[in-house]
Amino acid sequence: MLSERELQLNGTAQDLLRRLLLVWLEFERHLGRIPIIRRLEQGSFTLNDYNGLLLTLRPQVVEGSRWITRAASSFDADHCELRSTVIRHATDEHRDYKMLESDFVAIGGDIDEIRGAARNIGTDALCGYLMNQASQPNPVDLLGAMFIIEGLGNKMATRWAGRIRELLRLQDNATTFLSYHGENDSTHFEKLYNILDSDAVSEVTAPRILRTARVVARLYALQLEELGNV
Repeated sequence: MLSERELQLNGTAQDLLRRLLLVWLEFERHLGRIPIIRRLEQGSFTLNDYNGLLLTLRPQVVEGSRWITRAASSFDADHCELRSTVIRHATDEHRDYKMLESDFVAIGGDIDEIRGAARNIGTDALCGYLMNQASQPNPVDLLGAMFIIEGLGNKMATRWAGRIRELLRLQDNATTFLSYHGENDSTHFEKLYNILDSDAVSEVTAPRILRTARVVARLYALQLEELGNV
């Protein structure tokens, strides 16, 4: 069911959003079957699990600012408003990796280890796909990527941060990345709604947005399935 805010969108955007929500539900079910997330939900999550999660997320977050910036440069003058929105989004997120470094140090990790962390094979696939899509002319379909990635922050991050602190008996300064995104990704979702309600979303672009969401959901899950497999 759509929220009151979502029901304010135009008909094309509402139809796309309903389809995106089905993708999200399948993604959420998939997450629940991934070993590290299952351990978090069931209470057997360890400090070593959190260590591995942070080492996995940093390379992806560093690459995130790169593909978002590339996407902005790929929009032409007819999409100048969308380009401006994407540039602002890149500005908001380009230093998020520093929170991951801070969290890693707070749990006893070595800063040089996380800064030198390699991408696992799932992260390679995810980042490669996103950079390729961002390099296409007017990559409106990356709204699908935003829906999945920002959705994790909006719907999951606060709960995960609290669960990690509870299980590992950590202080707030050890989950700053997840907590920040739990608090702020609702604002990013409002930007997404504004774009969905614009001329950028049409009967032509909507299927591309939906497909990109499906691919990103699968590759993001793969990244979590392949923790440590570099």
